[in-house]
Formats: sequence, C-alpha cells, structure tokens
Amino acid sequence: MCDEKQTTIPALTVVIPVTERHDNLDELIREYHDALSTSVERLDYIVVLDGDYPNGRKELEDAAQAGISLEVYQMARQFGESNALSIGFEKADADLVLTLPAYRQVETDQLVKLLEAIETCDMVVARRWPRQDSLLNQWMTRIFHGVIRFITKYDFRDLGCGVRLIRGRVLAEVNLYGDQHRFLPMLAAHRGFNVREKSINQSSRESKVRVYAPTVYFRRLLDVITVFFLTRFTKKPLRFFGIVGGSLFVIGGLALAVVIIQRLVFGVNLGDRPALVIATLMVVLGAQLIALGLVGELVIFAHARNDKEYTVAERLNLD
Repeated sequence: MCDEKQTTIPALTVVIPVTERHDNLDELIREYHDALSTSVERLDYIVVLDGDYPNGRKELEDAAQAGISLEVYQMARQFGESNALSIGFEKADADLVLTLPAYRQVETDQLVKLLEAIETCDMVVARRWPRQDSLLNQWMTRIFHGVIRFITKYDFRDLGCGVRLIRGRVLAEVNLYGDQHRFLPMLAAHRGFNVREKSINQSSRESKVRVYAPTVYFRRLLDVITVFFLTRFTKKPLRFFGIVGGSLFVIGGLALAVVIIQRLVFGVNLGDRPALVIATLMVVLGAQLIALGLVGELVIFAHARNDKEYTVAERLNLD
C-alpha cells in the first residue's frame, strides 16, 4: 500500500471534464480550491466543456473572477469524456494531474488524502467508501466490477469514480479513446505503473437512484471486452484467434471425418444431414480465425518498433 504522510505538492493541474451531468461549476471549483490550495503551492485548473453549456460558461467566468487560475476549452460538439480528458492532459504542465468530476462524487475535504498517498505511487484512484448512494446502484457497481474482475483479473472496486491523481509519466504512456476513461487505472496497471486505490468518503449529495438506459450497460460491457483484448492480446492476437479458431477447426474436422466415414463405410446419405454443413462451416470459420490472427501478428510485427507495451521504472546508478 502507498505510504501516507503530510506533504506539500509544488504544482498540481486539476482537469475537470464537463458533460451533460454537472453541478454549479462556480461553487464546485471553489470547493475544490478550498480543499486543495492549502496543500499545493501552484494550483491550476483546466476545464473542458464537452458540448455547449451556456450556464456552465457563465459559472466558470464567475470562478475566474474569484482569482482562481482557470483555463477553459470549448469542444466543437460532444466528443465524449475520454476526449475531453485527453485535451486536459495535453494542456497540463504540472507533473501531477488530478482529474475531478463536474459534479460531487466525494467529500472535497478528503481530496488531500490522495496527495498524501501519491508519494510512492504512479497513480492513486479514489474509491467512494463508505457508499451512501442507493442499494440499487451499489449492487450494480458490485456486479460491474465482478464482471471486470472475472474477465480481466484486475481487482478495482470503483472505476466509476472520476477522482484520480496521476503522474505525468503515466499520461505520456497511456492513450485514451472511445469511453476508456473509466478503465484508465487498468490500462496504466497493464503498462507496469504502480496504481493504488484510496478510500475517501462519498459525497452525501450523491444518494439518489441512478438508472441508465439498457444501451448504456451494453456499451459498458463492450468496453470491458475491448479493455480485455487491449490488456491481454494487444501484442499476441494469434493466441486468442488461434485458440478459438484452432478449437473450431479441430472440432469441425473431427465431426467432418465422422460424417465422411459414415458415408463411405456405412453408406449413410449425406444429402439431408445438417451435420455435414455445420462441420464444414466450423472448419472454414476456424481457418479464417487463424488467418486473422496471423494477419494481426504481421501488422504488429511491422509496427513493433513504434509501439511498445512496457514501461521502464527507473535507471539504477551503481557507481
């Protein structure tokens, strides 16, 4: 676990992506600033508006007039939270970057715990605990993380929390796209970075029931599958496609051999037997999957020099 001790951070950039769900930004940023300013010498804020939010822009103007160092970027349209975060990461100039949601997820006075925990870590992920939201949302969270744990073997317990303290070297190595911002801790851990969770109190204002459309849950399941491939088979596509394709090829080949033997030895008619069609399809599909894995290996081999999946922790000076 990360060591905790009182410390002062020289510089910190706070990145806040603003999507459709957001509180009063003026009040929220002031709360964040009051909680962090006592532990940070230079504190800057980068707010990225993912879409057109006129009220939000007015609230940000009020926050800037209060003397808070604030940069605001307006996206041309809604591109998603991952792209909004990527803009903030690109503009950040501090070695430590803190991502915060545009709505209250945690008690702001608890944020200093992340600053204390980053001393021996590359990334600290906030876990809202104890949970104060509805039992329905708590059970959905447990199911979601149970599926992730089963598929990817990563034991994170609150990937839905947007409060994360990240070192610059992590952001230089890990790229975001699509809806992968939720899985940033997993992607960082896959690259060998030291990622830890830190329990902080959940905001009492986040207690209402939140139910999303079925398509949202389906997209998140697809995101989990995507991250599974990114963390397991990015450099080894033939292992996945070879195992699946080889299994289909062998099973289909054995079934096809049985059907042919029945025709040649026992004179069984093949014209009305669906087993022949199914076995043939399995053999063809298996061969195609194996070929797809080989093509993936060739593509990766051609780009291997420019796409590394490892991270060097430090250079040891033995003099």
